[in-house]
Amino acid sequence: MYLSEVFSDYSLFCVISLAILGFIAGFIDAIVGGGGLIQIPALLINFPNTNLPSLFGTNKIAALSGTSVAALQYSKKVKFNYKLLIGICISAFTASYLGAKTVSYINADSLKPLVLIILIGIAIYTFIKKDLGSSQSKELKISKQLIYACIIGFVVGFYDGFFGPGTGSFFVLGFVLILGFDFVQASAYAKLVNCITNISALIVFIKQGDYLIEIAILMAITNITGNIIGSKLALKKGNTFIRYIFLFIVCTMIIRYAYDIIF
Repeated sequence: MYLSEVFSDYSLFCVISLAILGFIAGFIDAIVGGGGLIQIPALLINFPNTNLPSLFGTNKIAALSGTSVAALQYSKKVKFNYKLLIGICISAFTASYLGAKTVSYINADSLKPLVLIILIGIAIYTFIKKDLGSSQSKELKISKQLIYACIIGFVVGFYDGFFGPGTGSFFVLGFVLILGFDFVQASAYAKLVNCITNISALIVFIKQGDYLIEIAILMAITNITGNIIGSKLALKKGNTFIRYIFLFIVCTMIIRYAYDIIF
């Protein structure tokens, strides 16, 4: 079967643009999270008449594929505390499910001004504090670290189920500010936890048949490629490089939420 036959229902522009944007999303996501800020709008623009669950399911398949590969890349270079990691994953998985359920009862748009204020605060703090995440800044007892980690997992996991975009970046920030991780270590933990929250959502989408399989496979391939290159670059360039990308993603999120609120 030729590729032209597989994608016969889609325009050439659609296929090429989604492939490129899937790569960019994977590249950015591997470094500091936030790939959904690129991938979801790309799907919405190309498929304006497709129901949202199908687009979200397609995005999750691509995102999980790329994030899994990035997590593997980081695991080769970063040493994990698996007790801590499992605690965060369980907390985040549970909260992500609860967040998805809450969407039915609360209008997510009503909370966007609060998220915008938080993002502006994060951007200012990260810009002013030049040494943020340059090295591990805290040595917490494992019991206290586990409690804080589970709180981060629950709060950000709930956000992932409720809102979604930028989840990886929020995990990175929480791990840097509260647990005292450096940016490389925080990105490694964020990738693994993000895999878990993606799986919890994807189970629902697959059961409901909410995905475009050809597009999902296309974007998964390019997303994986972007994640491989992005994670290798992040590990090579180190904390300063990741800090700059983190600031860029936070500023992008500020623009996105400001646009949503105004228009």
